[in-house]
Amino acid sequence: MYIQLPEKRYYGIGEVAKAFNVNTSLIRFWEKEFDILKPKKNAKGNRKFTPEDIKHLKFIYHLVKERGFTLEGAKTHLKEERKQSLNNFEIINKLENVKAQLIKIKTQL
Repeated sequence: MYIQLPEKRYYGIGEVAKAFNVNTSLIRFWEKEFDILKPKKNAKGNRKFTPEDIKHLKFIYHLVKERGFTLEGAKTHLKEERKQSLNNFEIINKLENVKAQLIKIKTQL
């Protein structure tokens, strides 16, 4: 799944949920379940996700929704193979981004 968000320092939970096409409750649930997610909260308690949080959410989404991992399986995978898996995922994500841009250019020609 290709998820595109504008370049910002912080993202609200609503725009994050919309980008992933999930409910905000799922994002909050994943925040509780995965200690890798640590969005900042303002004085009102609103979550503000950083680009790093978005990167982690993309990986969690990939494991759970696309590869069919259970939550426990995804947690184990993140702990055991975090660095290597995240690096591979980032490379794939960048290649998908390049592919999407190339397709966009092709359609404009």
